[in-house]
Amino acid sequence: MKKASKQKFVGSLLAATLVVSALSFPLTPVSAATTSTLKLRLLETTDIHTNIVNYDYYQDKTTDEFGLAKTANLIKKAREEAKNSLLFDNGDLIQGNPLGDYVAKIDPLQDGETHPVFKAMNLLDYDAANIGNHEFNFGLDHLQKSLKGSKFPYVNANVYVDDKDKDPSNDKNYFTPYQILERTFKDEAGKDVTLKVGVIGFVPPQIMVWDKNNLTGKVIAKDIVETAKKYVPEMKEKGADIVVAIAHSGLGSAEEPVNTESASYQLTQVEGIDAVLFGHAHGVFPGKGFDNIPGVDNTKGLVNGKPAVMPGFWGNNLGVVDMTLEQVDGKWKVADAVSKAVPIYDSANKKALVDADQTIVDAVKEDHDHTVEWVRSAVGTTTAPIHSFFSLVQDDPSVQIVTNAQKWYVEKNIKGTEYEGIPVLSAGAPFKAGGRSGASYYTNIPAGTIAIKNVSDLYIYPNTLKAVLVNGATVQEWLERSAGQFNQIDPKKTEEQALINEEFRTYNFDIIDGVTYEVDVTEPSKYDPDGKLVNEKANRIKNLQFNGKPVKKDDKFIVVTNNYRAGGGGNFPGLDGSNIIIDSPDENRQVVIDYILANKEINPSADNNWTIAPVKGDVNVTFITSPDAKPFAEKLSNMKYITTEQSGFAKFSLDLSKK
Repeated sequence: MKKASKQKFVGSLLAATLVVSALSFPLTPVSAATTSTLKLRLLETTDIHTNIVNYDYYQDKTTDEFGLAKTANLIKKAREEAKNSLLFDNGDLIQGNPLGDYVAKIDPLQDGETHPVFKAMNLLDYDAANIGNHEFNFGLDHLQKSLKGSKFPYVNANVYVDDKDKDPSNDKNYFTPYQILERTFKDEAGKDVTLKVGVIGFVPPQIMVWDKNNLTGKVIAKDIVETAKKYVPEMKEKGADIVVAIAHSGLGSAEEPVNTESASYQLTQVEGIDAVLFGHAHGVFPGKGFDNIPGVDNTKGLVNGKPAVMPGFWGNNLGVVDMTLEQVDGKWKVADAVSKAVPIYDSANKKALVDADQTIVDAVKEDHDHTVEWVRSAVGTTTAPIHSFFSLVQDDPSVQIVTNAQKWYVEKNIKGTEYEGIPVLSAGAPFKAGGRSGASYYTNIPAGTIAIKNVSDLYIYPNTLKAVLVNGATVQEWLERSAGQFNQIDPKKTEEQALINEEFRTYNFDIIDGVTYEVDVTEPSKYDPDGKLVNEKANRIKNLQFNGKPVKKDDKFIVVTNNYRAGGGGNFPGLDGSNIIIDSPDENRQVVIDYILANKEINPSADNNWTIAPVKGDVNVTFITSPDAKPFAEKLSNMKYITTEQSGFAKFSLDLSKK
């Protein structure tokens, strides 16, 4: 008898024996000699950002494009399709929209109260969850109060208590580093088998920069990969049959540095990890943009042969990993796997693919209603529309109002201090400018009443205001880093050239008001999208002036920004937290609210302090934005609508010969 046939025969005989035994005995763990096949489905949600109800609080209307209430029905369907499944969440859960703000700031969560996200998620029977970086935005006290409402366990392995003794060998985890979930599943022969699933979680170490004020002196964060190498062997020793890593971290690559923000690729290379559920980057894997990466199978959803999935953001996709496990001589191994991200919305045909789960909507109805009432509160009026449709290609009113408010705040607060008289500049970025968040992700506020919901639309993050003291050279480099937003345009080419680098995050496209400048997009970018110096001699920023005079390297300026940027977020030259002179506890968006309340009526029209330098030649430059931009573009002489693409974005041409 051939070896394979013999094994098959023995396996069948053993299976038959066990079936007979099962008639006489209750559930018995599979013996060491048994060969068993088990199909297991892992489900993942990530980056929900408090979008429980399928409701856009900024537009004040229901939506089919996001919301856990929609994902819930995908979860139920996915469970019905599989005999064995586990459901996990990957963090960035309690912050991200006005509902999260309301529970944290307006009517703060009290001890004994259940955060609305858990009122909903507890109904879905999650098996475990990971901590995301935005969980720290409202401070550790709010985080701990929130987590008490969860009926499922949380894991994180790389955040430790700051014991201040500088001895890493005795550091204690702030959270439970991992869980070993013991579950009874049905194998392919219909037998009950016991499987121990180890679950470990990770968060970017950059939380120590991004939430410096909330975390310094309380916790520390360590490298994701090294932490995995420490704990995975321990999990296996304690009986984990398989290990699932839940990484609130982008994919990255094999060459990422220590303490990288994006470590999921490297986690697939850690011995003992069987699957990686990742997130943070708001992308979809497998999916567009992941082809031709060494070690990545973008069809089966494998990275270095291991299943991995990233299901977008705000519940717009459900991550599904289907694994076939085989048990031989008492040990389980992954024999085959495939991953996919299942959407709730067909963006090409603008069609909902699933209904909202009413039980989820009902679970948070009271919290949702209070939030809607709050965001409708009026704070003032605007004499002109405020939109962000063209915020990546020209000076923009949605950024202008923020920079105006920040400058107003600081100029008031430095009066009578040693800093009075130093010019105040103000930095702001277009937060809602499409990109990875889709064609509907833009600010569009009509002239008239401005409500809380509109201010939240203008400034979506709960950042606090900071101001830094810098010189002219730093201002120049700050803008050079921002100018990485643009692709290099070849003035000799006549074929179409896309202006915007889609790899660049729009929240790193800082505009600095108070100075004037041009961006020469025919030059290469000095910095790559991650802030790494790649073209030392390149200088895109031209004619940088203050009050009509060239900015000198040693000129002094106060630049108003936020805690993320001032503390080093985005890897901007000269910004590491050491030159902060105003360390305000006030949120930037509260400053915007106060500014509007003080002025009652505002004119947010952009002052055009920056422009793209004119390009000589017959260049065909395009950019994408929302189709809703068409009526605004018709009033401008330098842009023209071309088409609406399958992605839902609209393509426009931009005439760079005009200043």
